Amino acid sequence: QVQLVESGGGLVQAGGSLRLSCAASGNVFSIKALGWYRQASGNQRELVATMSSGDSTSYADSVKGRFTISRDNAKNTVDLQMNSLKAEDTAVYYCNAKAKYGYPIPREYEHWGQGTQVTVSS
Repeated sequence: QVQLVESGGGLVQAGGSLRLSCAASGNVFSIKALGWYRQASGNQRELVATMSSGDSTSYADSVKGRFTISRDNAKNTVDLQMNSLKAEDTAVYYCNAKAKYGYPIPREYEHWGQGTQVTVSS
């Protein structure tokens, strides 16, 4: 099992910045990728950014150039630095971990944090 706890959400004005942090615990050695998703009211959950265990990154087109994902393997944390925030970035942001574990045949699992609200006022 992998447990994820997010922090750092809040209210910010358009053009401002926020930094989200996610701490992973449990079977952290099984984690293959960490990332952030978001879900705005009435919308489906969507990918924001991910980082693999090999440090390759992927971003949604809507956040490229504004958001940066980073990972600290020693602390088992993944952060999302969000700059130049827009009203349309308002959503609940979820930390996500893709892990592979189990015996005798390892299986892939997906774990989620509880979510943290980000509200950008225009």
